[in-house]
Amino acid sequence: AHAKDLEAKFSSQLSMVQPSFAESAKNLVHYLALRQHDLRDLQSKLDDLGVSALGQAEAHVMANVVTVKDMLRQLIESKESEPEDVVVSMKKAAKLTKSNTNALLGKKLKGSSVRIMVTLPTDAAEDKKLVRKLISTGMNSARINCAHDDKEIWKLMIEKINKAKRKTGRNCKICMDLGGPKLRTGSIKPGPKVVHLRPERDYVGNVTSPSRVWLASPNLLPPSEAELVIPVPADWLSNVRKGDEVRFKDARGKRCVLSVGGKKAKGRWAKCYDSAYVVTGTKFVLYKKKKKKKAGSALVLELLPIEQSITLKIGDTLILHKDPVEGEPTERDVEGNVVKTAHISCTLPEIFEDVRVGEPILLDDGKISGTIRSVSPEEVHFEVTHAREEGTRLAADKGINFPSSNLHLRGLTQKDREDLRFIAEHADVVSMSFVNTPEDVFDLLSEIDKLEARRLGIILKIETQRGFRNLPAILLAGMRAYPVGVMIARGDLAIEVGFERMAEIQEEILWICAAAHIPVVWATQVLEKLAKKGLPTRAEITDAAMGQRAECVMLNKGPYILEAVRVLDGIMQRMQAHQSKKRPMLRKLALADNFRPSLDDSSQVQADVGPNGPAGLDRLPGN
Repeated sequence: AHAKDLEAKFSSQLSMVQPSFAESAKNLVHYLALRQHDLRDLQSKLDDLGVSALGQAEAHVMANVVTVKDMLRQLIESKESEPEDVVVSMKKAAKLTKSNTNALLGKKLKGSSVRIMVTLPTDAAEDKKLVRKLISTGMNSARINCAHDDKEIWKLMIEKINKAKRKTGRNCKICMDLGGPKLRTGSIKPGPKVVHLRPERDYVGNVTSPSRVWLASPNLLPPSEAELVIPVPADWLSNVRKGDEVRFKDARGKRCVLSVGGKKAKGRWAKCYDSAYVVTGTKFVLYKKKKKKKAGSALVLELLPIEQSITLKIGDTLILHKDPVEGEPTERDVEGNVVKTAHISCTLPEIFEDVRVGEPILLDDGKISGTIRSVSPEEVHFEVTHAREEGTRLAADKGINFPSSNLHLRGLTQKDREDLRFIAEHADVVSMSFVNTPEDVFDLLSEIDKLEARRLGIILKIETQRGFRNLPAILLAGMRAYPVGVMIARGDLAIEVGFERMAEIQEEILWICAAAHIPVVWATQVLEKLAKKGLPTRAEITDAAMGQRAECVMLNKGPYILEAVRVLDGIMQRMQAHQSKKRPMLRKLALADNFRPSLDDSSQVQADVGPNGPAGLDRLPGN
């Protein structure tokens, strides 16, 4: 009765959704009605009777409720009840979710139940093989983040995707992320223009790993794994070969050598076993491998300045200022007294009207946190309450979160509107970042209508407390378009809601989306260590397996991204035999099948089993 009352209450919103979502929207409202009651006592009683305890009713609420009611009536009255109409049957619920997922993310690959989305690195614009390998390995959706690179790079990436689709015969959706109103730190006063080559050494000073540097002309994009880049003239570099030596005197006059290695794009890798400081104008002299003679020299071209940072300790004050002035660290006199307080700007000055004294602030994914001590139209002063004992470095372009502040930020920035024109022409799906209210969704739908791009799929990224609190209303707003999905953007969301609540929050998002038959993308830091370092943590593997409960899992870029896709695809294929969404699948277990009495030693087996069942299953052979 409550579900039907709530359906009537939301009738105007339900009438606005796309016909494809008509039943799903009603089921969402029914699920919200169900979850407005504490069902734990009822569930225990139903469990005692061996009847469904409504624990998996998200996708077909009324069908589940009616079925349970009928079974109870039959237990009491021993007769069948009159059939009742339900909005979505259990069988139809699965079909709706499947069709909605296919429409947004494409059909799954054979043998897999979960799609894989991969964030493309900048290299994908130039690397002809990378995208093809990613698609062949299991990538279903290629994600391009509009917060990075530019339209020329995006266009090259899309060309590579389309060529790879033709060559592999596989489909791959092009998904482009709008940057959204991301609040970040501003620029910091640049440091000197120098590259410090610093090999790793053991405790007694022996080199264990040389510095690795990429030599290239300044107009080339460095590969993602290139941490040190030295620009040199292209004509000089064209004569450099593997095995050659580049000799030079560094900024201190120290004689040093670079050993030239393999080629990367139109650049060259080189190794240095010396500690060296290379500055703009350093003279590089080439010595050929075979002749050991000079083969020309060149001057190092203009280097980028070192990225500076601000080190903050507990008790320090940081000024966040409105004007786009370059940030600077704290200055102290010889006695340690503060002469000048550290300061930095932010990318969204409008937040100064919304923050209040006493509210928390978090910087760089929560590595630094503090409490606001004073607010003026031009500055926010906050005291650092959490940082490492030796201090934590804060760089430019790092995230800022005000988890308790009521920030009046709209979902689309001016840059988003410009990027959307490109997306409407080239992509299959657009992802909207920092969705906080239904009005944010309406803004996006309005822009899409203006561009006559209604074919675009939409992914709504939930990454703030406000977005989570407004999720049902956001879904009903999104269901006015088709197809639509949700991304659990766990990076910012975890900072906003607190890491200790993240597991609970992502469960609730999965439940609500399941009730609406809306596909979910499980995102942020999935197999992060594997993609970036080549070796996963145990916790990462468990987290990736949990992604089976969503319709799509997203991987971020990294040097080992191909291996990450392979591992994730393998985990997904194995887990689908054990779990569908949150329902365990009771496939035959080799562990159980291998447990049988031995003809040679039945007494021993009997002793191991005992009156209370097997006592040593961990000693038995597995699969």
